[in-house]
Amino acid sequence: MNRDDAFSIVTQYVKNTNLVKHMLAVESVMRFYAKKFGEDEEKWAVAGLLHDFDWEIHPTMETHPSEGEPILREHGVPEEIIRAVQSHSNHTGVPRETLMEKVLFASDEITGLITAVALVRPSRALYDLKAKSVKKKWKDKSFAAGANREEMEQGAEELGIDLWEHVANVIQAMNAIADDLDLAGTPQTDQ
Repeated sequence: MNRDDAFSIVTQYVKNTNLVKHMLAVESVMRFYAKKFGEDEEKWAVAGLLHDFDWEIHPTMETHPSEGEPILREHGVPEEIIRAVQSHSNHTGVPRETLMEKVLFASDEITGLITAVALVRPSRALYDLKAKSVKKKWKDKSFAAGANREEMEQGAEELGIDLWEHVANVIQAMNAIADDLDLAGTPQTDQ
């Protein structure tokens, strides 16, 4: 399964552009870490891209992503990727065993928080976002209250990476596709 095949599945099942952007963000983080760890970038990217493909048709914790599993099989998605998708959330009970599965879990929630922080900045962009700004917002529990900070901490811990180093890595990965995420902004220049 290549990226084009995976994106075709996404466009078939996902109509919400913000959800697509989230999936693209996770894909970019998966590529970043695959490269960092010397793993298969395409395979990891596909896992990131597909992880929430069924959220609009199965929008509850009881059904997502478990009821999406047969759909992925019908589309010929490799079992390794299906398993990663199934393990990307604690509620499924599928333990994360591989590095790809751990990175997918660690990438999911954190991309949403980083997007939220970027959107409240004057630039509304990633180019000038630093981990310390995310850390400042992290402490404000009313900011992005739905973002599961415990899962974010758990994800970094499972990866064996300091949380704030992970945040910096995720910002860097997302910044590489900032245009696709509508988070490129326009750098201010002195006149």
